[in-house]
Amino acid sequence: MDFLPEKAIVPEIKHQDKEGAIEELLTPLVDLGYIKNREEILKVIMEREELGSTGIGQGIAVPHAKSEQVKEIVASVGLSSRGVNFDALDEEPVHILFLVLAPSEATGVHLKALARIARLLKDKIFRNSLIACKTKEDILRTIREEDERLP
Repeated sequence: MDFLPEKAIVPEIKHQDKEGAIEELLTPLVDLGYIKNREEILKVIMEREELGSTGIGQGIAVPHAKSEQVKEIVASVGLSSRGVNFDALDEEPVHILFLVLAPSEATGVHLKALARIARLLKDKIFRNSLIACKTKEDILRTIREEDERLP
């Protein structure tokens, strides 16, 4: 999870709609200088969402996109205690959101990052531990411990 800066963690997402939640996840990445043009990357992410929701079920969404607006792969993560209406496959609200952005030409690393996140989130005990976190530090520690545990 080297591509998840601690400052790109949102302990409590305020918005309960898909676009608002994604914008909240974009904010720290913009502030940290990972994104060149906020509006353009948001447009690319929402176009990807129109192809099919990245709300994969079990309270998880992994919105992602490749764009020339980013120079290197980067992610942000957010939690929502109330839940976000993300048009998830199981129609349940989303409580864990990972936003993954990669340069246009970074197909391999982009797919590896998505696969790693999927492996992390497959474990219900890990998901419950993550949802229980209240601070950026707790979230990052929980993710890192699980990431190190996995082969």
